[in-house]
Amino acid sequence: MEFKNLKVFQPDGTFKSGGLTITGDRITGNTPAVDACDMDGLYAIPGLVDVHFHGCVGYDFCDGTHEAISAIARYQAENGVAAICPATMTYPEEKLAGVAEAAATYQVEARDAALVGINMEGPFISEAKKGAQNAAYLHEPDAEMFRRLQKKANGLFKLCDLAPELPGAMEVIEQLAGEVRLSIAHTEADYDTASEAFRRGARQVTHLYNAMPPFSHRAPGVIGAAADNDAVAVELIADGVHVAPAVVRATFKMFAGRVVLISDSMMATGLTDGEYSLGGQAVTVRGNLATLADGTIAGSATNLLNCLRSAVNMGIPLGEAVKSASLNPARAIGVAHDYGSLEPGKLANVVLLDEDLSVHSIILRGQML
Repeated sequence: MEFKNLKVFQPDGTFKSGGLTITGDRITGNTPAVDACDMDGLYAIPGLVDVHFHGCVGYDFCDGTHEAISAIARYQAENGVAAICPATMTYPEEKLAGVAEAAATYQVEARDAALVGINMEGPFISEAKKGAQNAAYLHEPDAEMFRRLQKKANGLFKLCDLAPELPGAMEVIEQLAGEVRLSIAHTEADYDTASEAFRRGARQVTHLYNAMPPFSHRAPGVIGAAADNDAVAVELIADGVHVAPAVVRATFKMFAGRVVLISDSMMATGLTDGEYSLGGQAVTVRGNLATLADGTIAGSATNLLNCLRSAVNMGIPLGEAVKSASLNPARAIGVAHDYGSLEPGKLANVVLLDEDLSVHSIILRGQML
């Protein structure tokens, strides 16, 4: 396949007029032949990488079945996401082990996004900031428990979330820092505690602003500590519900080059309003808003491509939004050798967008969907 007359996304977040040559499942060049297919100035962006979401189209990753994974992966691919790292919820170890085994034995199908990792969001989190997580199954940070689950998953856990103020958390961070990317999450940590967690090896913050103390001029907290550490990436849900537009704009300035857009979507994504569940708890969905009975926001009801569009509508330059939904997350979980940009040698996952950012076509591992 050869395409010319495209606005091609560059790893620095800019766009360059040019083309793409695809051979098999890989991008093999950026200078196609003169008689290549003329794409009339479409945007060419890499397939997106979602490192934090729970489900869609009526399925939850924690269903722990190949059927659920396939349905989720198919929907994601059809909406421009080429690689997925779905998140678990707070459950007992036995339940999480079943989910890990299902992921480890799943075989990707031709029209599915690739399952490149798992994000362990619970159970090492604070009860006070549990959000939509189930308090009945919370567990103090435990390196050996993580390692048992990692063995069941055949190494698929790429992220492990924890609250650094919990007993033993700092020691667990030191023990696991060389084995998995650690992300501060669902926490009451203050600035000093978060800074110490980053010093010991934590490198990410889970859904910034949500389930943590606010950033203020006398108590900068996790957010301020992350801003002071250039090695730390921050997840951001730009769905128009979780974070106000002005804060999204401020975040891209404060964390330039370090934002990882996520969807945090739950099973209602891709379906109509109604009653659903997340982590075994009832969730009501109305538009983009998903809530528990007490009004707690319970994930999102939108996909990553829509979050990217939402960020652009909030004033984020398209290139920055694309980088934050593709290359930054790919780097965060160690898959940037295959995903996240349109450089020769990488997998041919390409989303072609019209000027209004509607999808013109999707190429997944060299095949047109």
